[in-house]
Amino acid sequence: MKKFLFSLTFVISLISCADKNKSTNTTAPQQAGPIPVEGLMIKTSSLSENIQVAGTILPFEITEIRPEISGRVISINFKEGAYVPKDMILVKLFDNDLQAQLKKLQVQLSIAEKTEERQRELLKISGISQQDYDLSLLQVNNIKADIELTMVSIGKTEIRSPYEGRMGLRNSSLGAYVTPSNIISTISQVNRKKISFSIPEKYSNEVRAGMVVTFDIEGNNEKHKATILATETVVEADTRNLKVLATINDANNKFTPGTFATVDLVLGKNESAVMVPTQTIIPGSKAGQVILYKNGSPEFITVKTGIRNADKVEIKSGIKAGDTLVTTGLLFIRKDSKLKLTSVK
Repeated sequence: MKKFLFSLTFVISLISCADKNKSTNTTAPQQAGPIPVEGLMIKTSSLSENIQVAGTILPFEITEIRPEISGRVISINFKEGAYVPKDMILVKLFDNDLQAQLKKLQVQLSIAEKTEERQRELLKISGISQQDYDLSLLQVNNIKADIELTMVSIGKTEIRSPYEGRMGLRNSSLGAYVTPSNIISTISQVNRKKISFSIPEKYSNEVRAGMVVTFDIEGNNEKHKATILATETVVEADTRNLKVLATINDANNKFTPGTFATVDLVLGKNESAVMVPTQTIIPGSKAGQVILYKNGSPEFITVKTGIRNADKVEIKSGIKAGDTLVTTGLLFIRKDSKLKLTSVK
């Protein structure tokens, strides 16, 4: 009886499995057709990257006014904040001792020249030897050299403006004893100014002397122009930035040195750039991929990307103008999939 029940159960199980397989086979979906996708015809366009960096406005030249020698201030000939011409005597130091020495040397020179003149006449009639005349001429030349040296020392007591500019605040007073370590004042060349800023190192080869940039300052929406003067010779190791210096023509003195400025640069310009929608890039572990439509089949291409904006990314290598890029259904496409192109933009 047990054997019979076991055999009956086994037969029922076989029949049940057969019915289930039959039911599964009859309800299985048929093989899917081509995947409908939309395409984009690749075209080239002009592309440039606009960057903004912080800058600082500087005077074109700024010099600390210091004495070359120690001495007492006997005259101050400039006003704080005033404009002065080039080579103006700003400060005069005590030089009475040098002036007295100069007068003494001038008297000695007069006597030596008369002696040399008499001995030259005597030499013509062989009244003296050539050696005696040479000694008198040497005396004249020595005194002239001492006079020049004294005049140089007197010149050091006259502190002059190195160029036309605007004086800063005065740090010394009349009668003060100053040394070369004392800063009497500063002078700045303000009719021209400079703007200093730094750019990322990847743009270091795109910035050159003569290039025009624009900038604006806080509180003034007007755009101003500056011309790049030079760049630093090396990239800063700690920031990986390159320092740049540009000149500003500021004849009306509109900009105050030290003012913060925002500099706008147009870099990385490419007249034949390939731009694709950001969502068409399939991210990978090392590089991204895109899918091209090739005669009803997909072609997965590894690409190198560049500049990005709000909705597009630059493709530097991998695809070219004229290729058809698949823009929809990317998640369902496999290498062996068949595609049906519904539209091309």
